[in-house]
Amino acid sequence: MSADISQTARGTYALLIQLRRDATVTVGRLGTFRFPAGYYVYVGSALGPGGLKARLARHRRRQKTLRWHIDYLLAEAEIIGCRVDASGHRLECHWARALLRMPEAQVVAPGLGASDCTCPSHLVHFVSK
Repeated sequence: MSADISQTARGTYALLIQLRRDATVTVGRLGTFRFPAGYYVYVGSALGPGGLKARLARHRRRQKTLRWHIDYLLAEAEIIGCRVDASGHRLECHWARALLRMPEAQVVAPGLGASDCTCPSHLVHFVSK
């Protein structure tokens, strides 16, 4: 997933996540949510030390301290894909809003990953038929 990313690259990423069965998850202080089985896209940024390579490796680890909102869902789900923009720019809000305009897009956990902005969520669920 992150083999092509340099050690110092910083930027924005999108994780494609699969949740195989419905799950009720308490996401830190944000609250408890029912996550329907299916596919999710989570967008975030990695602009600090370690950059994208370290952040993506952390998201993939199963054993970790739950720090970010997405960590709580990833304890129940699997990352099946990833896209990155190593421009060094924070594009997560732009990407989240674009995802939310797509057909079948839903917010199931308002505010998830978006505690420092006005986006409805940085996690988007896609209803599959």
